[in-house]
Amino acid sequence: MNEIFEAVKTSARRIQHAIISEDSGYSQNQNQSGEDQLKLDILSDQIIEEELRKVPSIKTISSEEKEGYQHLNDSGVYTVCYDPLDGSSLIDVNLSVGSIFGIYEGEPKGENIVASCYVVYGPRVEAVFAQKESDEVQMIRLHEDAFIDVKTINLEPKGVINASGATQQNWPAHHKAMIEQMFEEGYILRYSGGMVPDLHQILLKGGGLFSYPATSDKPEGKLRMLFEVFPFALIFEKAGGRAVEGTKDVLSLSPRHPHDTTPCFFGSDSEIERVVATYGDR
Repeated sequence: MNEIFEAVKTSARRIQHAIISEDSGYSQNQNQSGEDQLKLDILSDQIIEEELRKVPSIKTISSEEKEGYQHLNDSGVYTVCYDPLDGSSLIDVNLSVGSIFGIYEGEPKGENIVASCYVVYGPRVEAVFAQKESDEVQMIRLHEDAFIDVKTINLEPKGVINASGATQQNWPAHHKAMIEQMFEEGYILRYSGGMVPDLHQILLKGGGLFSYPATSDKPEGKLRMLFEVFPFALIFEKAGGRAVEGTKDVLSLSPRHPHDTTPCFFGSDSEIERVVATYGDR
């Protein structure tokens, strides 16, 4: 596992350099979800694939920017699913973006995730790691050209942040009522449109709720299980929180296709209990 984490660190250093120095405009391509790709999306994908190919323990990789799986090593045991540059459309306005990695042993599905990590490229470059066999979530920070340990992350039982995704006019009524009630109780809106920085803020500020519900235009949600949802679910669970699709833990889900999506809610115990009650009563 350490070899994979070292490959993530090397990728992060290279991607940070690319963000600073390379063209941030759009390419002529679209990814597998029909989204226009930035040149940095493509370059970040290439960088990560190059680094992961050097790790003998990785059997298969799958990128949010490509279709299906790529076989690497017959002797490998892990599948690594990654989103090379989540929130990349925020680069042109100089907001934080990130990379997300889910590491699976056996069939890629929620119950088989064994480790995950994400990287935030912002004023500082930070990375957060979790493993299924450990109860610690560790954050490191890039200092000059090396990563240094910073802290262990733990969520409070209840937070104050409310990061509410998706277009509000497409929200179901029960979701809208829940979010409005939270604001009436004093929750603070914090939403950039980037999954990585928004969830990173909730983790570092002690708790709250990030939601991306099923909507009238995206009834299966928008965020991808293998590349985005499962990796963050493991991190939130190990930090003392939870992640659900409404009533069920998201790590109980099994995608039929690498790019399958799901509604998702990440947060502290108090906020997730509210979600489960709301969605259980609908």
